[in-house]
Amino acid sequence: MSRRVVRQSKFRHVFGQAAKADQSYEDIRVSKVTWDSSFCAVNPKFLAIIVEAGGGGAFIVLPLAKTGRVDKNYPLVTGHTAPVLDIDWCPHNDNVIASASDDTTVMVWQIPDYTPMRNITEPIITLEGHSKRVGILSWHPTARNVLLSAGGDNVIIIWNVGTGEVLLSLDDVHPDVIHSVCWNSNGSLLATTCKDKTLRIIDPRKGQVVAERARPHEGARPLRAVFTADGKLLSTGFSRMSERQLALWDPNNFEEPVALQEMDTSNGVLLPFYDRDSSIVYLCGKGDSSIRYFEITDEPPFVHYLNTFSSKEPQRGMGFMPKRGLDVSKCEIARFYKLHERKCEPIVMTVPRKSDLFQDDLYPDTPGPEPALEADEWLSGQDAEPVLISLRDGYVPPKHRELRVTKRNILDVRPPAGPRRSQSASDAPLSQRTLETLLEEIKALREQVQAQEQRITALENMLCELVDGTD
Repeated sequence: MSRRVVRQSKFRHVFGQAAKADQSYEDIRVSKVTWDSSFCAVNPKFLAIIVEAGGGGAFIVLPLAKTGRVDKNYPLVTGHTAPVLDIDWCPHNDNVIASASDDTTVMVWQIPDYTPMRNITEPIITLEGHSKRVGILSWHPTARNVLLSAGGDNVIIIWNVGTGEVLLSLDDVHPDVIHSVCWNSNGSLLATTCKDKTLRIIDPRKGQVVAERARPHEGARPLRAVFTADGKLLSTGFSRMSERQLALWDPNNFEEPVALQEMDTSNGVLLPFYDRDSSIVYLCGKGDSSIRYFEITDEPPFVHYLNTFSSKEPQRGMGFMPKRGLDVSKCEIARFYKLHERKCEPIVMTVPRKSDLFQDDLYPDTPGPEPALEADEWLSGQDAEPVLISLRDGYVPPKHRELRVTKRNILDVRPPAGPRRSQSASDAPLSQRTLETLLEEIKALREQVQAQEQRITALENMLCELVDGTD
């Protein structure tokens, strides 16, 4: 009886390759801020990178197709008064991005499909609630307009971006600086790591710690953690001997890790990027020149080393493309955007196949851009898995969709509830008639402004077409 020595897996030969020189983004002054975020965020339409900026904080947003040398006068997104520390694209609207800054604010921006003529300086909304720097952002995976921010004040705030309201504030869970926050697949739980060396699983709506593990890694350097597809946790950290480690945990039994992998002795924090569809985790160390990747399975030893992609230059940060932005015709299963000191270089991970047909086994249905819940539904206790789409015919991003912010009016002018005599407009009190007139006038003016904005957008689009034509 022959014993199978080699483990069967369709991902045993994942092949990493850096893009050709003309596919990179050159002459970008990547931020030099000492902060352990990825400095880069990408979606099927745009690439955003935190850059060096005098007199405040800025990031640049480039259409994916705009490769090559970037003009030094290319418009930036500038609104923060201190360095930008983290950026994150909204998973339900490819034109909306949030930025967090040392100036204690979170700003949400609408990025137009055309190239703006000047810097974008006006956010859709500014979220103010933290008392110290805000270093972590994460959009809710399934609920519309729900954004999480974590600050140096050890507080996690969950916002409704559509109204500017604070939905939840977790201010007594973490005794020290929060290093990472991750939602699970349906957004019902959070995994956080903290400077107090504790890995926590939190139910944000109850404000409770569901499970926790003190010192999942013995070393002193920061930890990171992400949820896997089946609710387990992957954490990266350091051993007592400063060896970098990857551990897999079952939250129902936090005593011992399900699996533990030791790697090397480097002091760069390992940023884990987990792909739920293939159950592969990619580890990118800041200052490393390699990306290691492992497959997570249900069979021992649970964490299987696949390969390492190595290059010559160290990485300053890394962006990870959502699955719907990949080229399925080339069997691409992941794409990274590696930041150098002055450029951004795409790195493509493929599974070589001989057939040109769509590979069903590589591309199960994946989360699409439609939210499964509204913010108030999620807050009331509802949960829903992401709305999935097929990648069989490739994914085409939808046209520009505007995020509308409707701030709740604290000075509510509605009459108190209860039985009252019906009144005609003529015998209503003067103050109420004045109020109705004012509201009608405001409505008319809003409609005029909206029409003007649409006209401006149409003219700008025509201008861009003319400029492209003369090129």
